[in-house]
Amino acid sequence: MMKLHPIVALLALSLFPFLHLFPKVVADLSSDRQALLDFASAVSHLRKFKWNINSSICTWHGVSCSSDGSRVVALRLPGIGLYGPIPDNTIGRLNALTTLSLHSNGLTGNLPSNIISLPSLRFIFLQQNEFSGEIPSSLSLQLNFIDLSFNSLSGKIPTTIQNLTRLTGLKLQNNSLTGSIPNVNLPRLTKLNMSNNQLNGSIPPSLAKFPASSFQGNSLLCGQPLTQCPTFALSPSPFPSIPPLPLSLTPPSHSPSVLPSSPTIPEKQNGKKSLSTGAIIGVVAGGVGGILVLAVLIFLCCMKRYYTKTGVQQRKDFNGGGSPKQTEDFSSGVQAAEKNKLVFFEGCSFNFDLEDLLRASAEVLGKGSYGTTYKAILEEGTTVVVKRLKEVVVAKREFDQQMEIIGTVAQHRNVVALRAYYFSKDEKLLIYDHVPAGSLSTRMHGNRDLGRTLDWESRLRIAHGAASGIAHIHAIANGKLIHGNIKSSNVLLINDNSGCISDVGLTPLIGFPTMPSRSAGYRAPEVIETKKCTQKSDVYSFGVLLLELLTGKAPVQPPGHDEVVDLPRWVQSIVREEWTAEVFDAELIKFQNIEDEMVQMLQIAMACITKVPETRPDMIQVVQMIEDIQQAYSGDIPSPEDNKSRSPSSPTP
Repeated sequence: MMKLHPIVALLALSLFPFLHLFPKVVADLSSDRQALLDFASAVSHLRKFKWNINSSICTWHGVSCSSDGSRVVALRLPGIGLYGPIPDNTIGRLNALTTLSLHSNGLTGNLPSNIISLPSLRFIFLQQNEFSGEIPSSLSLQLNFIDLSFNSLSGKIPTTIQNLTRLTGLKLQNNSLTGSIPNVNLPRLTKLNMSNNQLNGSIPPSLAKFPASSFQGNSLLCGQPLTQCPTFALSPSPFPSIPPLPLSLTPPSHSPSVLPSSPTIPEKQNGKKSLSTGAIIGVVAGGVGGILVLAVLIFLCCMKRYYTKTGVQQRKDFNGGGSPKQTEDFSSGVQAAEKNKLVFFEGCSFNFDLEDLLRASAEVLGKGSYGTTYKAILEEGTTVVVKRLKEVVVAKREFDQQMEIIGTVAQHRNVVALRAYYFSKDEKLLIYDHVPAGSLSTRMHGNRDLGRTLDWESRLRIAHGAASGIAHIHAIANGKLIHGNIKSSNVLLINDNSGCISDVGLTPLIGFPTMPSRSAGYRAPEVIETKKCTQKSDVYSFGVLLLELLTGKAPVQPPGHDEVVDLPRWVQSIVREEWTAEVFDAELIKFQNIEDEMVQMLQIAMACITKVPETRPDMIQVVQMIEDIQQAYSGDIPSPEDNKSRSPSSPTP
């Protein structure tokens, strides 16, 4: 019998306890591989999976493995044309899965309970599909983030959500959920949205800390932060000290009595009847109500007269000077009472008229293809922005109609509010809120030595804010409104470095500019050919804006700068040569562990600037995709306790 060398024998004995693990690792990875292949072959899809079956599954598109390469821990296939139900017994077999992202597809049917109950599952992104039925009550206790928004889910929100103590985000908006909101108390929950469902009842006190936007669109929902819930408990009479007053109830002799006998009406005393306490209360309450209604009517009349007052006919050239020009007679055929009136929108708190505006000192902020913009400081200290339009091609009626639409659009955090406007034969002025932080263009392409560099988190917030504003614009007027002039100088920065869209809805008033301008580099190919803007051309312009954020380069270079002639074409050429790292702004490369997020943002931009308009995503989809990147980048995902550094298994939707 052959004897082993003592050292070899010792090594064999030391490894023996671990030998049984190797077949298990291979078996687990093989099982995951087969589950993914079964999913790919059974699910309906518009485009082929980019999976090379001859290579390791850890290199497949959308598939991430654990650090030791033993299990599949993430599956991310957003917006690749999947449709129909998720095949049974496929993804549910990936029992080491921590992240599932299948959003922005056309998946239907019920949510598979065997998937969302996977014990390892932490992040699930299934928004922007067509799932129906109820949310299963069996949920993984490890879940950190759930996004099931923009589907067709119905039924009640499962009470088992209360058990998800690690949950940091829950997004269920834009479904058909019914019933009341469970009384949950989740200490880590920081993001919540249940808006636009059919929920009813009162909002649990533990959720009152979230903004009203988290619950709006549920007409039967009440409580903080929405309106106070009505109380229906019976209470004693509010006027217990008022005694019944004796009133004559004797009917005329020629008319029969119309008062039936009632135990609440006392018997006749000296030929007269007395009203009960309830009747007196009704009389008093009616009188008080009548007085209140009258007071409200008087107040409304006064307010109407206040906001319809007119100023003196004057005009001023906003060129930085402070003196008004000669009074002019704009004989446009309108009645004198309608001349020279600043038209304020509902909710505007400004207290000035045209004469006050013309006396204000003004400073030129910029000149564009639509007109010149000024910062005007009124005598009482109010600062506004005035845009003086040039070459308006519509009559007053069409102008007023467009202003009404724009005034509605501005009721959004990420759209610069239009507060008032003025129309005459020779002048068309728009009055906006003043945003002191300035524009994205100035911040990015100004003097970087002054500390103007934007970090990655700021660029994410700017992109998300601008996308949210444009998505809101596209939802107005039955989806027929466009912006038409999206560029970095029209993205203003509000307090938290979020992007805010300005110059909304001016394209129909001005028409297509014939001279080249700084907006030319943002225009979609079809706009250059047809001179017509659409919502899809807005998406293209936003895609160019994303490239500007990622590369740090302006789409249109100033004279003498030939570095980039056409930013989209330049980026596409770099990506084709697989030199993607050369695309990104050198200022971004300084930040650690953001490569994955930058590549994902680049993919969104590339989808927006495709030549065929129909293949570009809608802005609401773009918002969702940017939110996914934000969620992956935020401090909650993953938590510092879970990961000291970003790894391939980090949850990226």
